[in-house]
Amino acid sequence: MVPDTVLAKNTAYTREYLDIIDSLDGDIPGRESAFAYMENSTALVHYIQAESSFVPRLFDRTTYDLMKDLAETAHRICEKIIRRYLDDPSYRELFDYDERLRELILIPQRYDALLPFARFDVFLDEDALTGGFCEWNADGSSGMNEDRELNISIAQSETFRRFAEMHQVQTSDLFNPWVEEFIRIYNTFENRVEHPTFAIADFMENAVVDEFRVYARYFGEHGYPCLIEDVRDLSYDADARELRDAKGRKIDAIWRRAVTNDVLTNWEASQPMIAAVRDGAVALIGSFAGHIVHDKQIFSAVFWPETREMLTQEECDFVDAWVPRTVFLDDEHIDLDEIRANKDAWIIKPTDQYGAHDVYTGQMHSQEEWEDIIARFANNAAGAPFLAQTYLTPYKTELLPICNDLLIADDADIPRDIVRYNNMPGLYSFNGTFGGVFARLGPKPIISQPMGDLTSAVVWVDCNL
Repeated sequence: MVPDTVLAKNTAYTREYLDIIDSLDGDIPGRESAFAYMENSTALVHYIQAESSFVPRLFDRTTYDLMKDLAETAHRICEKIIRRYLDDPSYRELFDYDERLRELILIPQRYDALLPFARFDVFLDEDALTGGFCEWNADGSSGMNEDRELNISIAQSETFRRFAEMHQVQTSDLFNPWVEEFIRIYNTFENRVEHPTFAIADFMENAVVDEFRVYARYFGEHGYPCLIEDVRDLSYDADARELRDAKGRKIDAIWRRAVTNDVLTNWEASQPMIAAVRDGAVALIGSFAGHIVHDKQIFSAVFWPETREMLTQEECDFVDAWVPRTVFLDDEHIDLDEIRANKDAWIIKPTDQYGAHDVYTGQMHSQEEWEDIIARFANNAAGAPFLAQTYLTPYKTELLPICNDLLIADDADIPRDIVRYNNMPGLYSFNGTFGGVFARLGPKPIISQPMGDLTSAVVWVDCNL
């Protein structure tokens, strides 16, 4: 971990970058060029162009080392929890899961990775290098292609060129390392075949399809054909032990981008894929056991005595320092009057959703609204468990947007004012190895697309990686 006396250089780098923009009178040509690139890029989220920042997130080596430690330590803890869940029936009973989900999690993986892919979202004070996690993700983690495209969009600007003249700058490769790790994991699959065909599978209305296409190209460059498939289009021949797509192409391994609650929603249509995985006819990378990480109740689980007994003292200290207090929103686990009386200190969220659906922070609501939210979701009133979590105040960053304001025809009318947005970096882990960062920012206490968030390129400065 980072010593208490160390202060990061990130704010100074950002101020230096903004000073260069100011010296270029807003670098309007650079912003226009970046905007034009992003308008025609593959950085689409649910078929909509991602909103983005012209100012990258600029991180120093101390921050890199901390982020690496956060991601890799969190990954280790998650693997221990998954292993205990798979091996210990009494431990399983502590988790509030749908019975169908329990069965999916227990399907054997048949390869050597418990948690192949994860992203750990964190609220990080980028000066003091303190903070806490927002949530942990596995199944459908995305954003890799946005970072790639954003870095391309700003790289040719005069601002970036001048900054790079004074510093060593590097970006993260969020494609080749994961593709290579996926291939390595598949080669440990007990039923692997020669010359396999891979597939990236999701429900297309929820998919980041353009990102899938980029990954499919990378898999192809590594010598492995890779298809993009809707889970509902798959069929399974149990006698032949073959999973095929709608065109009859055999699939040997799936990168599961479909989150588990979407599988449960499309339960009958998902049965061919599930049957193939259960029979060991196809490698599901990652397995349904990854849902243990995706489900937000893991932030409660890390504090259970049954969990802490299997963690090292260093890992327990890590949990205490970086995981916010998280409890089920019910009378059994907390005095609900405490939540009602201190609304600004809490955020309420479902255990199993994504995209900030049904997430509420007290700071965004009146007292009357807050009490109504508690009444709607406490004690399983909505038919599913909800959590209350200590609200962590995000770190604010200065930036200039790429998009929207550049639709103005007259350059003189393009806003040059700096705005301050809340930050939530997501730390990627490829089977336990830190891979890089997805930088999301937003103007409101909840950082999500419906709340007006945007993304920013991540650049490592003077890191010598």
